[in-house]
Amino acid sequence: MAAACGGLARLLAMAALCVLWAALVDARSPVARVHRHLKRLNKPAVKSIESPDGDIIDCVHISHQPAFDHPLLKNHTLQLRPAYHPEGLYDDAKSSLASDNGGEKPMLQLWHQNGRLKSTVIAIDTLVLLKCCCGIQHAIAYVEGDKYYGAKATVNVWEPKIQQPNEFSLSQLWILGGGSFGADLNSIEAGWQSGAYQVTGCYNILCSGFIQINSEIAMGASIFPISNLAGSQYDISILIWKDPKEGNWWMQFGKEYVLGYWPSFLFSYRADSASMIEWGGEVVNSEPDAAHTLTQMGSGQKFPEEGFGKACYFKNIQVVDITNQLKAPKGVGTFTEQSNGYDVQNGNNGDWGTYFYYGGPGKNSNCP
Repeated sequence: MAAACGGLARLLAMAALCVLWAALVDARSPVARVHRHLKRLNKPAVKSIESPDGDIIDCVHISHQPAFDHPLLKNHTLQLRPAYHPEGLYDDAKSSLASDNGGEKPMLQLWHQNGRLKSTVIAIDTLVLLKCCCGIQHAIAYVEGDKYYGAKATVNVWEPKIQQPNEFSLSQLWILGGGSFGADLNSIEAGWQSGAYQVTGCYNILCSGFIQINSEIAMGASIFPISNLAGSQYDISILIWKDPKEGNWWMQFGKEYVLGYWPSFLFSYRADSASMIEWGGEVVNSEPDAAHTLTQMGSGQKFPEEGFGKACYFKNIQVVDITNQLKAPKGVGTFTEQSNGYDVQNGNNGDWGTYFYYGGPGKNSNCP
């Protein structure tokens, strides 16, 4: 199994049926828990592919994926495509994983260098991400006060530096329903992450519930290529929406890759709709040596006012309304706990729609 604290940005998806940070942490070795979990899954791989970064991608038949270990999915009929896509998709032709390869199909994940899969099998990354549940800080944009049936964003991808092994930095969207971070909170989250994450909800597909139908993308595997300061910029598009016919919550990566879905009956408060959407960054600040962490958010090197090529961005952020239309969000607010460490600035224009820059270096002269 690959090390849990790799620096590369990784594709991340989660469904949490309770408050994300309130679960009790097992005091025993996290590595031992990981091995017990993988042994319990016991999914025989038809093929294994080693990624250049050390990840092992296990390929299992689509009908043998961990989702079907869930007791409510024992007799579930696999849905191979959504009945409906949201209408009104923003034109991302100029922005989706931009590269200089002359029209060649971009490589989406690092493991693609060493192999591809048949459509009847799916890819499972055996890396398990670990999380510390203390000192969470954010820089986000959000909407609330309406019924939301999905959300979309194009997210700039970087490799922020992580100071401590138990810290992480992620960029994602949240689809929230139920209580305000209480025991009845339902949350779907998807994006990219650098650093550690201990599973207290269900990340990727190692926890049963999310049903993957796509063989091209491995949840949790490294995204490639990534952006660099004042150089080439790369981004990914993520769309999550509720199928108005079947009621399942679907996830799409880019324009082509419908990854799978969360069956609607797994959720109590978001079976109908969500009540809040958030987009942005999150880090753990464990305050090493009683000082703010050096763990970065977004590009990590610059604050939002530095703009394109230096700061990290979300653009073309949209919500899905009750008519299954993607619309620009109304009344977008912003929030950060400590703007001198991580900040957020939003805007709107014809090319990027509703957008914002966010992030920062963490500890600095104004944030000791």
